[in-house]
Amino acid sequence: MIRLVLNVLWLIFGGGIVLAFGYFVAALICFVLVVTIPFGVASLRLASYSLWPFGRTLVTKPGAGVASGLANVLWVLLAGWWLALSHLVAGVSLCITIIGIPFGIANFKLVPAAFWPLGQEVIEVR
Repeated sequence: MIRLVLNVLWLIFGGGIVLAFGYFVAALICFVLVVTIPFGVASLRLASYSLWPFGRTLVTKPGAGVASGLANVLWVLLAGWWLALSHLVAGVSLCITIIGIPFGIANFKLVPAAFWPLGQEVIEVR
């Protein structure tokens, strides 16, 4: 129940909708450029994760190899840097207030995901 409350508050006050919109725009750009469709899929996965982060976490896929690592380097250069920077700015601004600290921590949790989205999957935490 507490995860539901935190996620709803995250959507309203934590910037979840704005951050997910950034991932959605990145996904649309990646889908238009046909070669970068895998980046678009990863960006949509992160958009979903940034909408509803509490109660879920990122884990590395067992089959992720060198190709996903090299693709992540390209992702950082194209879109990952700006998305991670948006999480850092949102996290710092939320941590200024005492009430916003849990949302700031959730933003900091999303920074590594913004840098290295390929080869990872979102799972539910039990």
